[in-house]
Amino acid sequence: MSSTTSSGPSSGQTLREISRDAVRARITEIALEMFAERGFEQVTVEQIAAEAGMSARTFHRYFPAKEDVVIGDPARGGEFVRGVLADRPQDEPVWDSLRLAFDALVTQAPPGGGDDERGKRSMRVLVSAASLRARSLEKHLLWARMLTPLVAARLPDDDAALRAEIIVQSALACFDVALTTWANADDGTTASELLDRSFATLRPQV
Repeated sequence: MSSTTSSGPSSGQTLREISRDAVRARITEIALEMFAERGFEQVTVEQIAAEAGMSARTFHRYFPAKEDVVIGDPARGGEFVRGVLADRPQDEPVWDSLRLAFDALVTQAPPGGGDDERGKRSMRVLVSAASLRARSLEKHLLWARMLTPLVAARLPDDDAALRAEIIVQSALACFDVALTTWANADDGTTASELLDRSFATLRPQV
């Protein structure tokens, strides 16, 4: 149930793209506050747009639906994790490679764009609505399709495809649990620390 992540403006971005990202960030901030206060299902696109000083039509130029404000770009995070995984040494245990790939995501492109409170609020909103949970599942299935072939290529036996699917789905579950736990924690534990602990729990089984 991964929430919105942001990798920040890259050196290849145009001024227009940076401006677009800034508007998306502003809409996200407003929407998350409204979702947290009123409940996701009770807030409409029209209300978010009005609060942001724009029309609903303009809102839809930035987000296809209000769910996308919370979920973000499904492919972007998956491509990030896939890229890190592909760059890991081939002789490294695949479970360790997955842990480091997901760890890179939560440290370099953290939930809330580095704002812990916004990231935690986004995660809490994510688990609060059935439509968001369904979209999160779709996102995980997309990420699994991206990651499984890389994992399978590093497994030697005849059951590589099946084992790869199980390993990737287990990694996604660890990612989920870590972020959900982090969203409800107030002891200063970081998402990265919880991710490491989650992966360590299954390490002997993988």
